[in-house]
Amino acid sequence: MEYLSSVQNELDDLKPSLFELLAEQQLSALLPPSLRYLLAVATHRYPRYLLRALNNFDELYALLSLIVERYYLRTFGGSFTENFYSLKRERVLRTKNGEVPRAQLGAAAPVRETLRLRNRDIWANLAVLVGLPYLKRKLDEGYDIHVAPQASLLAGGGGGPRYRPRDSVLPPNATIKQRIMFYYKWFLRNIYPSVNAAYYFAILAFNLAYLFDGTKYSSPFLWLIGTRIRRLSPEDHRAIAKAMEARPTGDVRQSRPGSGLLGLLSPVNIYPQLLSSLRFVLPVSIFALKFLEWWHASDFSRKLALKATESLDLPAPVVTGMTDPSVQKQKQAEQQDSPISSSSSSSSSRLKSALKRPSSRRQPPISSTSLLPIFTVPPPPRTSSSEPAPCPICLQPLNNPTACQTGYVFCYSCVFRWINGEHERQIAFMNGEDGGAEWEDDDLDGGDADSPGSPESAGREKEGRKTRSREGKWESGKGRCPVTGRRVLGGTDCLRRVLI
Repeated sequence: MEYLSSVQNELDDLKPSLFELLAEQQLSALLPPSLRYLLAVATHRYPRYLLRALNNFDELYALLSLIVERYYLRTFGGSFTENFYSLKRERVLRTKNGEVPRAQLGAAAPVRETLRLRNRDIWANLAVLVGLPYLKRKLDEGYDIHVAPQASLLAGGGGGPRYRPRDSVLPPNATIKQRIMFYYKWFLRNIYPSVNAAYYFAILAFNLAYLFDGTKYSSPFLWLIGTRIRRLSPEDHRAIAKAMEARPTGDVRQSRPGSGLLGLLSPVNIYPQLLSSLRFVLPVSIFALKFLEWWHASDFSRKLALKATESLDLPAPVVTGMTDPSVQKQKQAEQQDSPISSSSSSSSSRLKSALKRPSSRRQPPISSTSLLPIFTVPPPPRTSSSEPAPCPICLQPLNNPTACQTGYVFCYSCVFRWINGEHERQIAFMNGEDGGAEWEDDDLDGGDADSPGSPESAGREKEGRKTRSREGKWESGKGRCPVTGRRVLGGTDCLRRVLI
């Protein structure tokens, strides 16, 4: 009774659902862009060896797919991604409804051998699996290059550089190559949009018919070649396991010369093992991809890094050009405790000026190319969070705030003219008119030899500051950050507006 009920039951256990087929198609469609992305990343590191492979990716992928899919169709009865979902392809019998339920239950092994893909069916499925997607990718690429810019220009959206109105007319005395390209572009403009629409409408119609048991084929191309997709039966699993068993090598009489270790390394043995291992590489790569997506999307990695750095006792950062505060305090204490002779007034005044100079004047940054000091402005003073700091250049409230690459914010007009070397403060400093009181001109420019405490030297120094030019002795800060003196890459084009 159970036998008769299972025969008369219309439910087919070996028929996959439409959602399984759509999942398999999505996985198959994700392989080309994923491999292209990996190849593009590797090409950035080794362009000399991989640039040509990246430019011919479609052809290389089609060739690789042909090798892999042919092996999986011959060995497992299905494509590479279909085997991942335990699916297979089989021929459709030319009988009523194409089904033999009694024979399927009573003689599963003979039915499997009868429905197995023949050599002709394998090549027909390869044309659908490899040739059709390759042709579709090339036609879509050609449409995007030759037709899409023209359509966007006619629609008012701006045209691409490849739009040429003369392409719609065949030139006189055209060569064979020009004729082929002319008819190819004509096909892309006039026929291919309709063909592309019919392609997707046919797939949609077959999917709906397959969903409601109106047909055995989930695709119009499978209907053309007489092949349908089925689930792997227990008999299929036993046949695949038997085919994957290692051949016995204990019989010395049947072993050929070189069948030892060198025989295992021969291309005849490496080829099946390499292609069979792809069944395990695919799920592992998918798991690794999902793990990386979770790792970058969640805050687990950040919390783990913070927890690992909590127990580290890192030393204080050392900034080049700055003195250790403890050493600086010790020197100041020694200088205050040291006796000063009252007899030499000139030496005492020189010592006092030398002690005052580091605290009142700043050390300018030195250019690494010209080895000259760079004119900079002091950093803005710290203010409360509710009140923004003034512009470090003009010392006025910020007008149209603009950030430099170093992070400091200035008025747009001030930093724009400063980077171009046209600011009034730069020009005045380079001409020696003003703005140099905060720098150590006496040391950097080779000041007067007279005593700085005498009225004559003070008058000459005050007068020299107004007339002495600093050209060739200082850099005006052109093309550099006004505060740090670092060079601004890109010039004024890299300035960014800030909302305060």
